[in-house]
Amino acid sequence: MSKRAEAAAGAPAILLRYLQEQNRPYSAQDVFGNLQREHGLGKAAVVKALEQLAQQGKIREKTYGKQKVYFADQDQFDTVSDADLQSLDTEIVALSAKVQGLQQSCRHMEAEMQREIAQLKAECAGFQERLQGIKGAPVCVTPEEKEQVHRERRRLCREWRTRKRMAAELCDAILEGYPKSRKQFFEEVGIETDEDHNVAPPDP
Repeated sequence: MSKRAEAAAGAPAILLRYLQEQNRPYSAQDVFGNLQREHGLGKAAVVKALEQLAQQGKIREKTYGKQKVYFADQDQFDTVSDADLQSLDTEIVALSAKVQGLQQSCRHMEAEMQREIAQLKAECAGFQERLQGIKGAPVCVTPEEKEQVHRERRRLCREWRTRKRMAAELCDAILEGYPKSRKQFFEEVGIETDEDHNVAPPDP
């Protein structure tokens, strides 16, 4: 049996578990997009498994226009009291305020990083221009001057790597309590990485 066939055979169990864990409505396209990479499910297998689960009464199906959505059977979940709902609302408000504070801190950090990066790039450009002038100069550069330029370049490379590592550690700390993915966090806060611009600290 091929891997695709094995994945299709296990699709109903995978989709049932996913819908119960998420407990929110999804279209077949949503489920396919969310699980295809992790489980290697084809779209046809996803549609077939969802229809099978709905026919068996394990999940619910609703039709909106031309689109069907699927969700976990709510009868299997405990009824939430008004007090519990109010407690959850309070927790959501507190978490939302925390996220806003973290986003503001990240925006401030991003602004500081952009300023420092611009300054470092300007310094690097100045040194590159100076280096080109030195290479093209008819008079040979002394070993001491050459070594000074290399020392400064190594210092700037170390500074770049240090700041990159500090930013990564700070983002990792924030993401420990952040409910979404790293990519979604960067997009919401507006963080741009070296990788986004295809740049990397040069070798020492």
